[in-house]
Amino acid sequence: MFYNFVIRFVHFLLLILNGRIHAQNKEKLPEGTTYVLAAPHRSWLDPVFIAIAAYPHRYTTMAKKELFDNKFVNFLLRKMNAFPVDRANPGPSAIKHPVSVLKEGNLNFFIFSTGTRYDAAVKGGTTTIARMAKVPIVPVVFQGPFTFKDLLKRQKAVVRFGDIIQIPEGRVPREKMAEIDLELEQSFARLDKEINPDFVHEFKKK
Repeated sequence: MFYNFVIRFVHFLLLILNGRIHAQNKEKLPEGTTYVLAAPHRSWLDPVFIAIAAYPHRYTTMAKKELFDNKFVNFLLRKMNAFPVDRANPGPSAIKHPVSVLKEGNLNFFIFSTGTRYDAAVKGGTTTIARMAKVPIVPVVFQGPFTFKDLLKRQKAVVRFGDIIQIPEGRVPREKMAEIDLELEQSFARLDKEINPDFVHEFKKK
């Protein structure tokens, strides 16, 4: 399968360039059910290290539509189960598509809950998708090389998975949804400190 080949090939390259990826608490990833894997977005390397650390769990994910303009990138992204989203005007499909995939039960959904690399605040889409698909959320953070330069310095790479966040069944009030978003944001901060108590990441503003 193409997805498996790419993950293994890129993992091999990263082993040569940067060394071993330290995957912590991988046993927290659910078995027997699909789920939403949620992370803060800090660099273009985030999805690479997280996808490798979580393998053989497989994911669909969203990517900004501009990336799909290039024919080769479009082919690669779609083979890796990514789908395009217009960041300026996401539309209903940004929610409906991952919900549909999660309900089918073959792929999990990986999302950057902070939306972009320029903000640490959790947006509401993660909890909405999990609620509609009736699946749990698993928080995850990555610490390590955030640039290609850092990669070549063989900076230690750590991916740490957190405790499952369950979404209540039935109708969930807006206030409760906001509480879950906050719980997710706090989970990111807690996981970061568990890896490194001194870790601080400054999000660059546009």
